[in-house]
Amino acid sequence: MSRKSALEASVSAMAQADVMGAVPIQPGQIVTAMGDSASADALERLKRSAQEIKTAENGKIVGQAIEAVHKQDFAKAEKLAMKLLKKDEQLGLGWHILAIAREKQGDFASSLKCYEAALTLLTDHSSVAGDLGRLAFRMNMFEFAAKFFAHFRLARPDDVEAANNLACALRELNRENEAIEVLKAVLRIHPEAPGLWNTLGTILCNVGDPGGSLVFFDEALRLAPRHSKTLHNRAYAKADLGDIAGALIDGEAAMKESKDPADLVVMEFARATLLLALGRIAEGWQAYEARFSPEIADAPLFHIPAARWSGEDLKGKTLLIVAEQGLGDEVMFSNMLPDILDWLGPDGRLTLVVEHRLKPLLERSFPGVEVSSHRTMKYEGRVYRTAPYIEDWERFDCWAALGDFLRPLRNTVEAFPHRKSFLSPDPERVAYWKAELDKLGPSPKIGLLWKSLSLKGDRARQFSPFQLWEPVLKTPGVTLINLQYGDCEEEIALAKEQFGVEIWQPPGIDLKQDLDELTALCCAVDLIIGFSNATTNLAGAAGAPIWMLTAPAVWTKLGTDAYPWYPQARVFSPPELGQWAPVMAEVAQALREKVAG
Repeated sequence: MSRKSALEASVSAMAQADVMGAVPIQPGQIVTAMGDSASADALERLKRSAQEIKTAENGKIVGQAIEAVHKQDFAKAEKLAMKLLKKDEQLGLGWHILAIAREKQGDFASSLKCYEAALTLLTDHSSVAGDLGRLAFRMNMFEFAAKFFAHFRLARPDDVEAANNLACALRELNRENEAIEVLKAVLRIHPEAPGLWNTLGTILCNVGDPGGSLVFFDEALRLAPRHSKTLHNRAYAKADLGDIAGALIDGEAAMKESKDPADLVVMEFARATLLLALGRIAEGWQAYEARFSPEIADAPLFHIPAARWSGEDLKGKTLLIVAEQGLGDEVMFSNMLPDILDWLGPDGRLTLVVEHRLKPLLERSFPGVEVSSHRTMKYEGRVYRTAPYIEDWERFDCWAALGDFLRPLRNTVEAFPHRKSFLSPDPERVAYWKAELDKLGPSPKIGLLWKSLSLKGDRARQFSPFQLWEPVLKTPGVTLINLQYGDCEEEIALAKEQFGVEIWQPPGIDLKQDLDELTALCCAVDLIIGFSNATTNLAGAAGAPIWMLTAPAVWTKLGTDAYPWYPQARVFSPPELGQWAPVMAEVAQALREKVAG
């Protein structure tokens, strides 16, 4: 297959790659692809291509369309491109301009088709590949972005933009070593390029070396002292090092320097998590509203045909609440449901819209509440959430996202109730699993969780490498129970072959899909040790004993050494992110003491 055919196949696959799923919003680094399909350089390339047009009338229309792009009148550029293609639908440059115009107007699906047509017709398709790479990167389709950027770089091997963009995509795919080699090659030629040093710093953060990343962020800021993205990313590294106050200073400086609305919203959301991590909870929840901004790609866009709650008295009202973000957040924020029911009073009515796997558990936990399922769809890089099973919308006085109640109900650490639990597992299934676990012998049953289902990009560094679990797994006198959902056969085999320990696999249960049964199993074991993921949150919400492993600056600790959402939780955190070996040794020692006691 030729390179052009491979690119065309990638575009076709990309157009069909939208997926279903709930997406948690995470504070993160700002790593954007350089360049712009409507930049001055891009327009110059379009003008050079236009010189090859033989028909004078077509050349005139192309010139007008390029000028419209230059003036950011993308609607006019689209009309001119359409006029051009009606005259000659085989004109690749017309399709390229149409693709740019529609991309800039947010019509990504149609833009993809236009880029595909341009690839087919243009002889020099490297510029189209660069534009496609940026679009794929913007839509979080990093596999495709890497392919397009690699093709773009073939034509411009020593170019700063080409190298940076390919490195950014490889970083998001956790191919850090390749990304570093790409950057090193171009930094030898362009050591004065601050963007390359910034990207190199984000890669070191990605692999859990925030201290090393500061060297590169500082060099980028020496070259460009007011570079807002680098200030933000250095704040991120400082937070990983446990310097939350220093991170907040850099983060707020970044906000003052940034002129990009999309960057500003990401920075505001990051600031919210830093304020929460410092225990400035009321300020943090106020800033946390940034999570709903359409400028954040993972922010859910709700399609709910009812009036949004604006803080009015809810006594006696009929209220619809839609859970938000990822599964773990849906569970954690459900901590507030008993308080919301108190606000509604005996004459009020609550309908709760949640991830479908949570429905049986929440119906049992709140028998007077109508529980329905939401539908979450990722389309063209955006997340949409609806409530498709609600038929009569007229009965609701208002609706709210579950997180809307954080500010009024959880504005201090003291406002978190010391409830043993707020979710109720099936008691018969708890008894069943206790009986099954008893068959394994009298030793304490320790449930294990070591990763999240999503480990792409900088999220992977928030979890200890499995090899460092060895001292925990070798604790004498315990029986290890697997509670880890997803593909974990490799780790279980490694534990047996290298560490000489068995991790028992509970039979007849889908640990990812059957959350009601999983919650019962969590309440049957003697202790759960793991990182924060959906299962840890389910266990904590149901009152199971948990030892939670967290990053040093995780905002959900709310400036404490505990985990206010689940008062029974014991928290273990490294002083710096990436220093997991001493933490795992501490957990192992605590477990030995618990077993001995």
